[in-house]
Amino acid sequence: MSLILTEIKNKTGIITLNSEKTLNALSLPMIRELAAVLEEWKTSENIACIFLQGAGEKALCAGGDVRQLHDAIIAQKAIDPTQIPQDCFDFFSLEYQVDYTIHTYPKPIIVWGHGIVMGGGIGIMAGASHRIVTEKSKLAMPEITIGLYPDVGGTWFLNKTPSAYGIYLGLTGARLDGADCQFLGLADYYIPSSSKEMILNALEQANWKENPHKTVTRILESISKDMCIPESQAATHQTFIQQFEKADTLEQFREILISYPEKDDWINTGIKSFEVGSPSSAHIIFRQLQQGKNLNLEEVFQSELNLSCQCCVHPDFAEGVRALLVDKDHSPKWHPATLDDITGEWIDSYFKWIIGEWKVNF
Repeated sequence: MSLILTEIKNKTGIITLNSEKTLNALSLPMIRELAAVLEEWKTSENIACIFLQGAGEKALCAGGDVRQLHDAIIAQKAIDPTQIPQDCFDFFSLEYQVDYTIHTYPKPIIVWGHGIVMGGGIGIMAGASHRIVTEKSKLAMPEITIGLYPDVGGTWFLNKTPSAYGIYLGLTGARLDGADCQFLGLADYYIPSSSKEMILNALEQANWKENPHKTVTRILESISKDMCIPESQAATHQTFIQQFEKADTLEQFREILISYPEKDDWINTGIKSFEVGSPSSAHIIFRQLQQGKNLNLEEVFQSELNLSCQCCVHPDFAEGVRALLVDKDHSPKWHPATLDDITGEWIDSYFKWIIGEWKVNF
């Protein structure tokens, strides 16, 4: 079974992530197929724009196949735990190359961000020229719960959200709906899922002789213009989020989060994710977003590739995946165990250059 389905209709290249049973999670073979299609269509005269979707109605993409990465880390530990597992390097480097390709693609890419869009799914969506969410979109970067951090360009797009939303989303894995995404600039259009065929029909009838980006924009603006977008929970919590603009350290962030007096379900959910997540992840996420504010896109992906490889030789990533997806006991044994146990030297070790001559050209 092909992990990527393709179809061309009137110079519209339709790409479907085709692993419905895994909620279209990104495996290395799927990423390889996607990379090949994007490269082929980049200069093809038969393609004016791309429409990217997930198979089924549940998800665009639920993230990367971290179970496979866990297995590669465990196998490598038995040989030499100081070395990056080859499968992990291959996965992250190619995934980030695909994300970078989407960010810099010369043709319009429409991403149908319907259903679950998490982790690597957001990586695919974030850089597209035309990002659509629906009434069933659920987006999040919950990597803190598995000992990772918001990668796939998170350093770039989280830092571009207003106020302190980026650091809050990274440290709490807060779930966002379509209205939240449009408010935060993570989506361009809020369109009901029932209008998908209308979009595809309009693309099939489009005249591609003029500027394709303008043509796509005109189609999507026409279909979305009368949409009544629901109230955004992220927007209603703006006063709360603004408090974190004052947080210069992780300790200050935690104090503001815990001591905020007007807690509700949305805030309490964030507190819970932060408290049960990896203490090491919390520290590296805070530093990642602080240090990455002025990086260009290529530097972002280069730094994230190094950090992801470090996560593969540090203990918490494999342990987080074990607890959530392998043994499913939901009781990760983080090392170090608490925020207070973590030293500056420990966090520094995550940011040391590890990939050596494996540097990737984006």
